[in-house]
Amino acid sequence: MSEILVLYYSRHGNTAAMARKIAHGVERVEGMTARLRTVPPVSPECESVAPEIPADGPPYATAEDLRACAGLALGSPTRFGNMAAPLKYFLDQTGGLWMQGALAGKPAAVFTSTASLHGGQESTLLSMMLPLLHHGMLIVGLPYTEKALLTTRTGGTPYGPSHLAGVEDRNPLSEEEKGLCLALGRRLAEIARRLEAAA
Repeated sequence: MSEILVLYYSRHGNTAAMARKIAHGVERVEGMTARLRTVPPVSPECESVAPEIPADGPPYATAEDLRACAGLALGSPTRFGNMAAPLKYFLDQTGGLWMQGALAGKPAAVFTSTASLHGGQESTLLSMMLPLLHHGMLIVGLPYTEKALLTTRTGGTPYGPSHLAGVEDRNPLSEEEKGLCLALGRRLAEIARRLEAAA
């Protein structure tokens, strides 16, 4: 089985819920499985004191998770129109993989959650693509053949799935948002499988 790494940071659980849906989409593709991983919060201190293993949820990601994956789905809540600092901090430590070209040619996709509809969903998704492009990854979006992109009144973009969490982060994933997450996972896994078969 080839693995798609679903790597995310989630503060209030919304991005984590999206990650689980994307993982379900991945696992609908024969021969593909999903590996859920997260990153620890960054500390205002000079050194983080977070335990090596989180109290709940998936384990923290390692560089080896990235090296071994057949594809990557990267998720973050929006922070001022950008990805959250913990995810950026993790990516900033992947220079060794970049020097080796370890991720070059692998497909990658992005997803996000915001408190408000115009709170930077698209700019966050685009900003998350930048380090992936530097790694030589192949960006996978959502085409408008996904009809939910035309009907959604919550989240959803051609750059990747998004979720409108609401000001107090209480909105559950809408049916359109769930469908787009599943579609992205399936699409990413299908492309990864085709690329592996062609190699």
